[in-house]
Amino acid sequence: MNELIILFFYCAILGSGVGFLAGLLGIGGGLVIVPILSSILLHFAILPAEQVVIAAIATSLASILFTSTSSALAHHKNGNVPWSIAPWIMTGVALGALVSGFMAALLPEHVVRIIFAVTVLLIAIKMFLSSKNSAPKERTLPNKAVLTLFTTLTGGLSAMIGIGGGALLVPLLTFFSIDMKKAIGCASACGIVIALFGTIGYISAGSTQFNLADGFAGFVYLPALAGIVCTSWFTAPLGAKATHHLPVSSIKKIFAVLLVVMAVNMMMR
Repeated sequence: MNELIILFFYCAILGSGVGFLAGLLGIGGGLVIVPILSSILLHFAILPAEQVVIAAIATSLASILFTSTSSALAHHKNGNVPWSIAPWIMTGVALGALVSGFMAALLPEHVVRIIFAVTVLLIAIKMFLSSKNSAPKERTLPNKAVLTLFTTLTGGLSAMIGIGGGALLVPLLTFFSIDMKKAIGCASACGIVIALFGTIGYISAGSTQFNLADGFAGFVYLPALAGIVCTSWFTAPLGAKATHHLPVSSIKKIFAVLLVVMAVNMMMR
């Protein structure tokens, strides 16, 4: 019981950080949750090593359902969710996330780990480059069908590696000249959809391997989920407010370096 309390405390600290980042950058926090939670689950020997990453990804997605909701509500109040295009984007990410949750559960653990690490490295590079203040080219949004196709791929990859999608959606939307704050707000709203449908996939896929008596709902580890959510719900709105005051470009650079370190650590296991 003492170890479970310590695990909960570690996850609460983790949740406070990822909640703030979710509001600030429009990410769900999975980029941080997955590698750190993997280490926590390994340390406490919660489940076999070969199943740690998939459980961390599933739990990350479940926590993002709460974190993104809190973040999206804050961004909506600030008028930063572009509802004229958000429904089409949400449709795409929902389709991708639902299918991906089942696919990732069928892949070998080392394959999922490599996909996560490579994707995180590419996101880190993109985040670092986008932090430089250069005048972007004006581009027009594609038609709604093409936009839904793009976001289906985005939602699928996001659910596979346990992130809310903001790290992929924000660059995509800003590429098409969507204002950064509105892109972050839209990504927060879409994170809810990715997390919901991705979590359904992971719970269904893991229902035959784990049971509620051991603290699992499918692949989702409930004590870790409770620890993350109990703090991230409250820190996400603080991050959303901070977008108006903090130098986001500088934070992106720091966060990009952090992502590289985490990706390398994930690859070396």
